[in-house]
This record gives sequence, structure tokens and C-alpha cells, in this order.
Amino acid sequence: MATNPNQKLAVLIDADNAQASVIQELLAEVSRYGTATIKRAYGDWTTTNLKGWKDVLHTMAIQPIQQFAYTSGKNATDSALIIDAMDVLHAGSVDGFCLVSSDSDFTRLATRIREAGLVVYGFGERKTPEPFVAACDKFIYTEILRTEPEEIKPDQEPVAELPKLKPMILNALNAIAREDGWTTLSALGSQINRSHPSFDPRNYGVAKLGELIRQQSAYLEVKEVKSGEGDAVQTHLHVRRKAAGAKA
Repeated sequence: MATNPNQKLAVLIDADNAQASVIQELLAEVSRYGTATIKRAYGDWTTTNLKGWKDVLHTMAIQPIQQFAYTSGKNATDSALIIDAMDVLHAGSVDGFCLVSSDSDFTRLATRIREAGLVVYGFGERKTPEPFVAACDKFIYTEILRTEPEEIKPDQEPVAELPKLKPMILNALNAIAREDGWTTLSALGSQINRSHPSFDPRNYGVAKLGELIRQQSAYLEVKEVKSGEGDAVQTHLHVRRKAAGAKA
């Protein structure tokens, strides 16, 4: 999806449902989409459960928001984050939100922010329920941000399967291709993201969309198209479905 590095973003972290060990990489990822002008982490900081977060809050200039658990079994942290998010929304001080959580309780918050015309980037683990993922404009699985793979524990919750690549790409191509079957790589990526907010080439082991598309040579054809003149010449990738019977 198209991004604007001048966007002002509010990064709101549900510390109960997010991992401190990836926060540095997460904030670097946020910087790809805009500037984090607000950074807050919500939780009950009087408990030992958030010790890992306490060690990184000041280092990363994240403001801790204290929220006591008033009643057992009720998540007061979620309520505090949602109330603050609505205050920030109505203040009109940001262009978008980064919601950091693997909790589906923020699904309605994400849709409400988007209804107001602001962009929502979600960050969470692969176990994040699909409704929250779908409610965001873009959802980034935090596993792909890790510099080293996390050790999988025997009792760890199973993660959601990634969407199958071929039907996802071909459905996007069918939606936007010109009469000759061609479309630009950037338009294809935007269309896939509209249908699948969690789509990211890094989920499939490569860094860039162009690299991922080139790997699909069994059913896709790729060509380079140059535009501009002199020093301003740019090269753009165009993609179409390979004709039936064509060789890879």
C-alpha cells in the first residue's frame, strides 16, 4: 500500500498482549509508514508480568500508562487504550494509528478509526484473530520483524496458516488487469493488500514484492518498462498471468 512518511502516527501498545522483545524492530517498521508522534504502552505496571516492558520503555521513549485491574477477569487495560485512542482521534493531532496487540478486542476500535478516515496499522503475532487483522488497513505479523527466529515451545498456541499465494495473486490480477492482461507491480501489491491486510512478502521468506512475484514464474510473466528520459529514467515491473501452455 502507498505510504506517506510525513504521516503523524499514534502508537498505542497493549503491553498485556504484545512482546517487548521485538519493540525496537517494531518501531523501525512504524517509521516506514510515518513518524510516531505519540508512543504509549498500557498495562498494570505494579505487577511483575510486564517486567520485560519496563526495561525498554525509557530506552524507546514510550510513555507507560498505568491501569489497575479493578476486577478479576476484566481487562481494564483494553478500555484505557480505547478511551485514549478516541481522545486522540477527536483531537485531530494524528493521521493514523498503530495498534499493537494480538487481541481481537480492538477490532471495533480499528473499524471506528477507519470510519473517521484515518489509517490503521496493526501489529501482532500470527495467532491474532482474523477479525482484528481484517479491520486494519495493513497488519504486520511481528514474527517477521525478528532478527532471529523465536524458539517454538511445545505448549505454544498454533498460529494461523498464511493464505495460499497463487489464488491470492491471481484474484488480485483479475480485479485490476488491463484488457491486455498487464498491470503494474505497485498496483498489484495495493490490490492484494486491500483484500488481505496481513499480506507481506516477508511472510513468504523474501524482502520485496518484486522478488516474490519473480519466483512465481510457473504462472506469471514479468517485464520491465522504462519511463522518463536521461537521468530521470525509471524502471517499473509489469505483471500478467502467463498464457496457458506457455513455458516457465
